[in-house]
Amino acid sequence: MRKLQSQGLHHITIVGADRQTSIDFWEGVLGMPFVFEQPNLDRPDESHLYFDPGDGRLITIFTNEERAVDSSRTPTDVGCVHHIAFAISQATFAQTVERLAERAIANSGVKDRGFMDSIYFEDPLGLLIELAAYRFEPPAGHTHAAVLLEAHRIRVQREDYNINQEHLADAIETLVARSSGSLSDDRAPKTAYR
Repeated sequence: MRKLQSQGLHHITIVGADRQTSIDFWEGVLGMPFVFEQPNLDRPDESHLYFDPGDGRLITIFTNEERAVDSSRTPTDVGCVHHIAFAISQATFAQTVERLAERAIANSGVKDRGFMDSIYFEDPLGLLIELAAYRFEPPAGHTHAAVLLEAHRIRVQREDYNINQEHLADAIETLVARSSGSLSDDRAPKTAYR
C-alpha cells in the first residue's frame, strides 16, 4: 500500500452568496486579488470566483445571485470546517484591530498562541477567519513547519505545556547546526568576552 503524497494545498472552495459580497470581502477586506472567474462547471447557475491569498495558491468561491447573505455562524459539527487561517506579517498584524474597527467588524482581540499571534472574526457569511502572524522566521532552507516540528520535540522533552519563544529559538539553533557545516570541532556555546 502506498500514500497519495500531498505537495501543498491546491485550493479551498467555499460556497458563497452573491458575487459582489465575495469580491468585497476577499479582495476588499483581505486584499486578495480577484484573478479568475468562470462558470461553476458542475452547476451552470453558479459562478466560480478565484482569489490569490498571497502565495499563488487559490481560494475559490461558488456564487449565485439568488442566494442571500446569511451571517449566522457556519456549522462546527464533526467533519465541518472550524475556521480558515491566513498568514499576515507582524507589521500588518499590529494594525489588524484598528483596520477591523474601521469596518466595525467584531473580533476576538489578539490571541497569544506562543509561536504566533492570532485574531479571529467572521466573514459576511459566518465563516470564522483567523489572521495569524508567526513570531519567527525559519532559517534559510527550512519551513515554518520544520521549526514547529523541532520546537515540539524540544517542548515535549522538557515537559512544557505549549511552545514558546525559547523552544522556537532552540529549534532554529538546532536546525542551523544540523544543516550547516563548520570547520570548528566544538560548536558548543562559548563566552568570547574575557
